[in-house]
Amino acid sequence: MAPSSINSPLYPSFARVPLHFERGEGVRVWTNEGDEYLDFAAGIAVNALGHCHPKLIEALTEQAQTLWHVSNLFESPQQEKLARRLCENTFADRVFFTNSGTESMECAFKTARRYHYENGAPERVNIITFSGAFHGRSLAAITAGGNEKYMTGFGPATGGFVHLPFGDHEALKAAVDETTAAILIEPIQGEGGIRTVPHQCLRGLREMCDEHGILLIYDEVQCGAARTGKFFAHQWIEGAEPDIMAVAKGIGGGFPMGACLASEKVGTAMGPGTHGTTYGGNPLAMAVGNAVLDVVLEDGFMQSVQDKGIIFKQKLAALADSYPDLIEGVRGDGLIQGFKCRATNLDVVAAFREQNLLSVPAGDNVVRLMPPLIVSEDELSEAVDKMDAALSAMSSANLAKAG
Repeated sequence: MAPSSINSPLYPSFARVPLHFERGEGVRVWTNEGDEYLDFAAGIAVNALGHCHPKLIEALTEQAQTLWHVSNLFESPQQEKLARRLCENTFADRVFFTNSGTESMECAFKTARRYHYENGAPERVNIITFSGAFHGRSLAAITAGGNEKYMTGFGPATGGFVHLPFGDHEALKAAVDETTAAILIEPIQGEGGIRTVPHQCLRGLREMCDEHGILLIYDEVQCGAARTGKFFAHQWIEGAEPDIMAVAKGIGGGFPMGACLASEKVGTAMGPGTHGTTYGGNPLAMAVGNAVLDVVLEDGFMQSVQDKGIIFKQKLAALADSYPDLIEGVRGDGLIQGFKCRATNLDVVAAFREQNLLSVPAGDNVVRLMPPLIVSEDELSEAVDKMDAALSAMSSANLAKAG
């Protein structure tokens, strides 16, 4: 059992579930009491290759025996290798390595503003964001997200962010002016409730940015790293490439790692001294990051994610049809999917946990289901059976109350 917040020396910032996991393998984790759980939370879309993937263990162990940290004061062949591979497989020409998604977003904010500064438009500092977004927990990132729940009690909001309703095209047109530096959006909102931005909207944002000389920033911290069956979610859409993209979570396979990717014209604006990090791009992270790419860029890997995503969505849709009193519908693509609930999503997450299945709540009363990308079809079926049992128990309980 986890320590209570009263007796623990930890900040009481997390409402922790009283489970203590001590071992994991593939899609499964075990508690200190020996109970086995099917992990469809994956550390909130972090453990892209599951727990204790042998290739990642090998890469980390080998690197740990040679060099851990020297700082960014010196050349890093490991960074060069991983950055080149990221650029070869994306829109990007330049990469800055970080330790987290929040740090990647902070780098993206600074890069966008610095680009305009270097190009004679220092007044272009405002970044347009959308309701339901989540971009991290730093002061700037919570302001970018605009969720009052995360901002309360932390003093004045960081300036330079303009919040608009999700999907309000007229409000967006009216908001762009001579102070606008960039538009920031998640191709699939994770924390906001697995809300997918329509493809034509992302193309429209690209066209709008080109028309007004502003930058397009994608936050693919949660939906990237092959989770949709493409390396990054926006790659499903022709003509919608960003100028800057923040990534993290799955790209490190469980090791803390993130990156800010940028095009040549934008990335070169961040000259010496404009940004820095102590641990970002350390040899341990680079070794694991390269090992993750070895797996996800293998021929057939992303196709397998696509195939499993289709099967998963069909199974979830059938389950939703069976419990219309509890589930309104299914959202998402690939292996980032979820239920839009009629029941309280926290109750659904708890019911799944009672069946030894881990999931994650999200905004808009959604339950997120984000298994490791190496999940098998049999494991998808096993998870759906657990969901069926949980929802059946909830439905029966509701009928008993009504009776």
